[in-house]
Amino acid sequence: MAAVCQALHRRTSSLLCRLHSTYVRKMRYLNKLKEDDSLCRQAQTSGTFYLFHNLSPLLQEVGKKYLVPQISASEMRRILEKFQEAEQWIEKSVLIGCSEENMPHFALDLGALEKSVIESELQGLFTDLRKALFVVDGKDSPLLASAQSLLRWHDSHQYCSKTGQPTQKNAAGSKRLCQASGITYYPQMSPVVITLVSNGSHCLLARQPSFPPGMYTALSGFCDMGENVEETVRREVAEEVGLEVESLRYSASQHWPFPSSSLMMACHALVRAQQAEISMNSLELEEARWFGLEEIMEGLKRGPRSSKQDDGSILPWFPPKQAIARQLICEWVKQQSA
Repeated sequence: MAAVCQALHRRTSSLLCRLHSTYVRKMRYLNKLKEDDSLCRQAQTSGTFYLFHNLSPLLQEVGKKYLVPQISASEMRRILEKFQEAEQWIEKSVLIGCSEENMPHFALDLGALEKSVIESELQGLFTDLRKALFVVDGKDSPLLASAQSLLRWHDSHQYCSKTGQPTQKNAAGSKRLCQASGITYYPQMSPVVITLVSNGSHCLLARQPSFPPGMYTALSGFCDMGENVEETVRREVAEEVGLEVESLRYSASQHWPFPSSSLMMACHALVRAQQAEISMNSLELEEARWFGLEEIMEGLKRGPRSSKQDDGSILPWFPPKQAIARQLICEWVKQQSA
């Protein structure tokens, strides 16, 4: 028996080592592409491309599914040959990752080119990212979000904040350099907390006027300079709904591209049931209220289309499964059900 256990341990350790080695090789390859412009330009001739048009990703409808096409380098060049300066367009792409087989993935925004021509060539449709996140597969959502954020950052950082001179991106798009000042700019994310408030038996969800009709979500807000996560959660809950957090626990994190690149840090916050009267800040929120377990479970079954009733009223529904707000809500349901 001991010999069998030892053999099993060796096989398990060997498998973990191989998996780790694959990950390490992948990360080191991506780092080389970011640091070596010549190597990255060579990778652009064999990699795949995710296309955007004015920050809207290209989707293809296949049956009842929406797919995110990966355009090969050869197909990319064929399409760009219909326009002028094809080589310069490839230079505008940014590195967003690679496959397990080290196939590099790039994102490219073709906003200056005729949208209908590209859509016709690839039999797809450029779709607003907010809408795209509702319909694409979960594995594609993070890639689209990070790609759009990086493309948006390059579009808004074309000039040095110190000299006003143009900045140039490296081949991978991992940084921009001002030749006049020598300053190197790197993409940054803003820290944001998103918090599901509970009083023990109910959870609090809110909506802003800009939300789609009927959609409720957890409270969120940007971290102020010098704040830690706990301080931000307590401040945001106090500001937005007038409640004092008694305790909180961290859940998970997620990159989120709206309104710009943000790191969402998700928490559960508990307030006293005896002090759970909402005092809403109407400057930030349109509505905030408590939801019971049964109403939450019904809302999780709905989507935007199924929320509208025959009489014109709209039932509550919640963010898509790709959003960390939904994860918080599902965690709360699981805790209540237990």
